[in-house]
Amino acid sequence: MPRKPKPRLDSDTRPWGHWEILSETASHEVKRITVRPGQRLSYQKHAHRREHWFVAEGSGLATLDGSGVPLEPGDCLDIPAGSAHRIACAGPGDLILIEVAIGTYFGEDDIERIADDYGRAGR
Repeated sequence: MPRKPKPRLDSDTRPWGHWEILSETASHEVKRITVRPGQRLSYQKHAHRREHWFVAEGSGLATLDGSGVPLEPGDCLDIPAGSAHRIACAGPGDLILIEVAIGTYFGEDDIERIADDYGRAGR
């Protein structure tokens, strides 16, 4: 049975930090994501979108399909649809990245969590 889409949010606070939508159209969505020191997002995949990450502030360690990718301010990372990925804050201050998602659907229910530090894997 397909899951019922969750209501869309403009921003949300999570255990790892905070995100907010800066721009949204039918073809793309732009988010500002803040990851607190020592925290990381779920290791996840998306079926309906690919992502482009731009690091605006702080140091991060991305994981893309099992490979570690260090990121510093000004660095970018492209994440194909269906690729497993996550980002962790690797510095003493917040990691701030701009995420541009391109695709056909941007709902939070298009997240397949593979692993999660906060008990949300499989949801």
